[in-house]
Amino acid sequence: MMTYTADKDRYDGRMNYRRCGKSGLKLPEISLGFWHNFGDIDDLGEARAIMHRAFDAGVTHFDFANNYGPPPGSAETNAGAILKQDFSQHRDELTISTKAGYHMWDGPYGEWGSRKYILSSLDQSLNRLQLDYVDIFYHHRPDPDTPLEESMGALATAVISGRALYAGISNYPAELAVKAFKILRDMGVPCLIHQPRYSLLDRWIEDGLTDTLIEEGVGCITFSPLAQGLLTDRYLKGVPENSRAAKESGFLQRSEVEQEISKVIALNEIAQERGESIATMALAWTLHHPAVTSTLIGASSVKQLEENLQALKSPAFSKAELLKIDQALKG
Repeated sequence: MMTYTADKDRYDGRMNYRRCGKSGLKLPEISLGFWHNFGDIDDLGEARAIMHRAFDAGVTHFDFANNYGPPPGSAETNAGAILKQDFSQHRDELTISTKAGYHMWDGPYGEWGSRKYILSSLDQSLNRLQLDYVDIFYHHRPDPDTPLEESMGALATAVISGRALYAGISNYPAELAVKAFKILRDMGVPCLIHQPRYSLLDRWIEDGLTDTLIEEGVGCITFSPLAQGLLTDRYLKGVPENSRAAKESGFLQRSEVEQEISKVIALNEIAQERGESIATMALAWTLHHPAVTSTLIGASSVKQLEENLQALKSPAFSKAELLKIDQALKG
């Protein structure tokens, strides 16, 4: 296997970096997510090439969770081996994050938000990633049955113990997020970042959360900016046989495609007028929001990664274009 040598021009201005909330940490506008494409069922040669190309393009943030795969945990294990082999000398250039919250192992302590689960999960993730610490550690979802103080206390312990540099939350609604921010702040571990789902077709965070993040000085990194592939040209002429929607994978249903396709077609026309693909426009649109620090992309190939990186060259949106987009989304 060839030795990886990073592109010496990776910080030549191709990537923009934004300050995360009021912290000293800067994240690339586009970050690489490991939800799909890095599990045991995937081509690890291609996975390695994706990581190389991303870093060469200035993507300094790699985002994991304990259960990414499949099978759960395999994305961290596979990427961890690549990180150790190819990126050891670049560890201090990378921001690596992981999360705990969803089901990971059997029994009463294998998911949600107990202190036992959260800290055990972090230790397991560090072992799979072959790292001494992660830069950001998230609670992946609120737990309705565990006191918020306990879950946030576990995050604070992760930071104070040196297993993580920053604490984050994901999938928290605005009101609960404010409570979490206060608890962490009182513990001396301010929340760095919130990771919510956000796209042209899913704008729930605009109903209070984005304003809250700006007021609180907390960063925001969005996931599923392409709505699991719906905001691409893949479904413009129907549902391909090998697509996620055709497989009814649980993430994107055929019924959702059928319900939203008229909006996608209208958005595609706007993108064509801008001289770009709908995927490029959709990614750039998430980044135009003042609350957003970075947006997470997934990639099954280097080619797809390159296409997603085109969003960095997307022209700014005019007021007329934003209005046209809003009108298209009304159906």
